[in-house]
Amino acid sequence: MTNSGVDYQAQDVAGDKRGRRRLSPRIARLTEVPQGSMVELPGRGSTYVVDLPGPSADSPTVVLLHGMATTAMLNWFPSLRELNERYRVVLFDQRWHGHGIRSERFILDDLADDAIAVCEVLGVERPILAGYSMGGVVAQLAAHRQPDKVGGIVLAATTYRFQETRRERAFHKSWGVLAASFAELSLRRAELHKQKLPLLPESSWPVGRMDRWAMSEMRSTSGWALAQALAVLGQFDSSEWLPTLKVPAAVVITTRDRALPVFRQLEMAKAIPGAEIFLAKAGHAACALEADVFVPVFLEAVQSVAGRL
Repeated sequence: MTNSGVDYQAQDVAGDKRGRRRLSPRIARLTEVPQGSMVELPGRGSTYVVDLPGPSADSPTVVLLHGMATTAMLNWFPSLRELNERYRVVLFDQRWHGHGIRSERFILDDLADDAIAVCEVLGVERPILAGYSMGGVVAQLAAHRQPDKVGGIVLAATTYRFQETRRERAFHKSWGVLAASFAELSLRRAELHKQKLPLLPESSWPVGRMDRWAMSEMRSTSGWALAQALAVLGQFDSSEWLPTLKVPAAVVITTRDRALPVFRQLEMAKAIPGAEIFLAKAGHAACALEADVFVPVFLEAVQSVAGRL
């Protein structure tokens, strides 16, 4: 797979009301958005994949798995410059997100198997799977379901289960009821949504218009899809098999996260044998809105896994 040249410029950082450094709407100041293409996964469907070659032929491969309500590029592009200096980087849109596979149902096991299928199509053996939020759930499942095909995992701003407090149970139950009401319309709406997908990303955007690109990425995932995805995520619980994972692991805990309790992120990290812990003093959207804090910590976590392959 070929990609156009990518020109990265210095990050445009501004301060928020609390004096913390935050990225402006141009976030990573990319003058070009890396271009990918639609890739067919045999027997599964097609998805949008970006494959960035590493500095050498034997560079480890990092497969980036994005969070819910975003796309691969929108979630990860602030990390790409420094990550690609050391590794081959692969990222793709997951099911029901962006230009990801459209299917009748949203099943987390399918997402995990999709990640392995992308690697097989690209000829990638035993990659590092790096997952953010929902992507962290997918990385856990992939390492559990097909451990011989995963070299290591990096879990960021994610958890091993969601429903614990009364508030969480009520929240996910309400979304489950909403999702159930949409169930009969899922396939028909999926086909309709597929027909109305936005154009594939252009290879280049003028400087200063990255905000328009970001908005188009966000709008590529529909609200009805997110309702069902959230309901499915609410049922996830890896506590029984998490201690059986045998791949090198690192966990990036977002210590100012209001979406996923810090204590549960820590519980997850301690449950994985040999997992190394890294702390990012940022919130749940740190991958984009606090990238200046998140990216250096994330790079350390990836390096810790790469060093143990």
